[in-house]
Amino acid sequence: MVNSNTGKTRKRNIDTGKKVLVKTAKGRKLSSTNWLRRQLNDPFVKLAKQKGFRSRAAFKLLEIDEKFCMFNPGDVVVDLGSAPGSWAQIAVDKTNANKQSTKEKIGRVLGIDLKPVLPISGAEFYVWDFLSDDFLINIDNILSTPVDVIMSDMASNSTGHRKSDHLRIMALCEAAAFFSFDYLRPGGNFVAKVLAGGAERNLQTSLKNNFKKVVNFKPKSSRSDSSEKYVVALGFGKV
Repeated sequence: MVNSNTGKTRKRNIDTGKKVLVKTAKGRKLSSTNWLRRQLNDPFVKLAKQKGFRSRAAFKLLEIDEKFCMFNPGDVVVDLGSAPGSWAQIAVDKTNANKQSTKEKIGRVLGIDLKPVLPISGAEFYVWDFLSDDFLINIDNILSTPVDVIMSDMASNSTGHRKSDHLRIMALCEAAAFFSFDYLRPGGNFVAKVLAGGAERNLQTSLKNNFKKVVNFKPKSSRSDSSEKYVVALGFGKV
């Protein structure tokens, strides 16, 4: 079980330790060496291992929930792009989806990804293509109630072309947003990863037309050199 107290993360409390040097191995690209060096020296990667999280992305969702109160016990959550499962770990803990008997409500967490995800107690994982024609049929077969939270950490494979990558991830985010319009209960919440780059206006307009509050947020655990941020939409069903 994930301890929700780990959500109170601050960079000043993380011991970065001595820098790890990585030599450029024969046959390895410089970009791969730089990625490996960054991973080995990233304090959130180290902390994720210590806390039992599957990736450093867990801290991003913990920060988002700490600031915006995304989850409640008993919530039904759909996690789009769930691999390797770190966001599902947080959602399971916050919604009591891993509890057998409790005085509080027991939630449900459904993870969707193109890749298989190793089991997590309290979570259900499905290997589906979110953009396929069959997805809505499949999700309708397993959902009997409206959803309380829809979250997306989806990202397309990088092409190396900044503008193209931006447009592709924005397309995924827009698809997730329109999915939320159809499946969220009134008052439900939505969060999705986006990249800064100037193509967010239409998405922001759509979200503001459907939610009471829409905020762009960059967690402290997000790398400073990354253009990623998260759009957080609260209170679905704006009148």
